[in-house]
Amino acid sequence: MSTEQPFSITTLELGPMENFIYLIHDHETGRAAVVDPAWDVPEIIGAAEQQGMTITDVLLTHSHQDHINGLAALLQRYDAQIHLLKPEAQFWGRYLDLPTLHHGGDRIQVGKTEIEVLHTPGHTPGSACYQVGNNVITGDTLFIFGCGRCDLSGGDPEQMFHTLKRLGSELPTDMKLYPGHNYAEKTTSTMGEQLDGNPFMHFKQLDSFINYRMHEHDRIRQSPYKAEPKCHDHDH
Repeated sequence: MSTEQPFSITTLELGPMENFIYLIHDHETGRAAVVDPAWDVPEIIGAAEQQGMTITDVLLTHSHQDHINGLAALLQRYDAQIHLLKPEAQFWGRYLDLPTLHHGGDRIQVGKTEIEVLHTPGHTPGSACYQVGNNVITGDTLFIFGCGRCDLSGGDPEQMFHTLKRLGSELPTDMKLYPGHNYAEKTTSTMGEQLDGNPFMHFKQLDSFINYRMHEHDRIRQSPYKAEPKCHDHDH
């Protein structure tokens, strides 16, 4: 049937920080890309083998330790190609000689499945989101009803403000989002739902966004994050 997607996305929640690791499975070839291999590599390998996948590609959303700490062990098992954005490799100081360093707008082919690389700086200089079909894996850029911190190594709240504005305006409202952590009352969402209920998507002024991200959010919000209606404070 032509309506059937050529791929599926498997979600694993692993590790003490509620990380989401994703397997993008190309059905025709059995190839798979794993996004942010971390914490429990045997679990990742087991999930792939159970569904008849061979991991041929590794997609990194960014280089913080909680998203990459399974990379070495995974590469002992699979001869997989690593993909990350060039600015992230420079920030990280590793994999600068990869033939597969990417720029925003590049496309990665995994069998018949095409994955677009989006450059989404803010959490780190080379943070990436990966769009496949009507789905986007957002790493620590955009959480469900939240966004990544900007006070860690490489963070920049001004970049985050512009990144979220761009994603909100360029991605269709029915785009399904897959975040890097299980921090909310639900594990996936749509861009439309985030435009309505994610406080970070409500700011019109940069200085208000920076103050909220850097000073207010962690003090006043508890996880799991829930939808928050737009309020006048956010419409400055």
